[in-house]
Amino acid sequence: MLGLNKKDASLLVVVAILVVCAPILLNPFPENSSLAQFNAGYPDLMQRFVIFGIFAIGFNILFGLTGYLSFGHAAFLGAGSYAGMWMMKLLSINVIPAIIFSTVIAGVISLAIGWISLRRSGIYFSILTLAFAQMAFALAASVLTPITGGETGLQTNLNDPRILPEFLGGGSAVDGNIPKPSLFGIEMTASFEIPVAGWLWTFNWGYYICGIMMLIAFYVAIRIFRSPFGLMLKAVKSNQQRMNYTGLNTRPYMLACFVISGMYAGLAGGLMAAMDPQVGAERMQWTASGEVVLMTILGGVGTLIGPVLGAGLIKYFENIFSKINKATLEVWFGVFPDWMSDFFVTIVYPFIGKGWHLTLGLLFMGIVIFLPGGLVEGGQRIRKLFNRKSSDASAKANPAE
Repeated sequence: MLGLNKKDASLLVVVAILVVCAPILLNPFPENSSLAQFNAGYPDLMQRFVIFGIFAIGFNILFGLTGYLSFGHAAFLGAGSYAGMWMMKLLSINVIPAIIFSTVIAGVISLAIGWISLRRSGIYFSILTLAFAQMAFALAASVLTPITGGETGLQTNLNDPRILPEFLGGGSAVDGNIPKPSLFGIEMTASFEIPVAGWLWTFNWGYYICGIMMLIAFYVAIRIFRSPFGLMLKAVKSNQQRMNYTGLNTRPYMLACFVISGMYAGLAGGLMAAMDPQVGAERMQWTASGEVVLMTILGGVGTLIGPVLGAGLIKYFENIFSKINKATLEVWFGVFPDWMSDFFVTIVYPFIGKGWHLTLGLLFMGIVIFLPGGLVEGGQRIRKLFNRKSSDASAKANPAE
């Protein structure tokens, strides 16, 4: 199917089903229950899941296939966001031009940065990409203020020209209000709700638009991984020096991989601008680059689905787990005697709320030590365990004669 083998096609179908059913799967608890705070099925968060999934998929094409660790991918994310916002200001509030232009601009910038950075490898390559990202952040935050809005950020205004015809999403404000990013009239924020027996499921158009883009990005990543180009990149990761000794110039392959990875980041940045039309320089911070590294390692470096799982995990911690406060803990442990309740609250409180980074750090350490392959390796181990138990049960039921 679509040029994929049976295994990859099945994986793509599974991911597509998860994307379609996410508003239901991410709301496992009734709306009025005490556990409803763990529901992650609201539109803004689901959009972040798939957008950062795209970001992590693109980063994994570089890091997972070649082993080159970039600490500067936030530069392409931010460049894509700014480019997308300018398209919505100058050309059209329709997200299509913004997505296309943000991807192209990120590709051009990654070509320039990659051409210089790839002259070195290992830690020197990582430091070079970090330096370029910090320079980009400094430019966006101060020097290029007329273009980026500086620390206050960039957003759409009532007097933006938007030169495309109105039926293509151009034109000026509607009823005196700033028009919202849309896809041929369908606003990214438009939603409808379906209440069912205590559950409230929200279906958002913007999420599904981002979800379709993630599925396309995921499909392209599969084709890259299985292509001769992908095999060449894996060979670079295995032993680049030996390949150079054979007379093969690996640099064009590496540069192409770097540009593709940067374009993925630009696509994610353009979708972020469409989701939240307030673009700031913080999207170029080094912490954003570090975050995508964590996503990829937590999910599984070099795997297809791993970066998406890692992105979902970190965004869940950031937006849901971090909301647990001391009052919530007191309710949970209220069934115990006061002294025991106070003890449990005191022990657990540093790891939740504002301390969620501590929990994430411990989880990251545990995965690196015990599951070097990330969440994907954990799933594979569980599957093998169940398969082994099933085989043992079959052997006992049908002993050899």
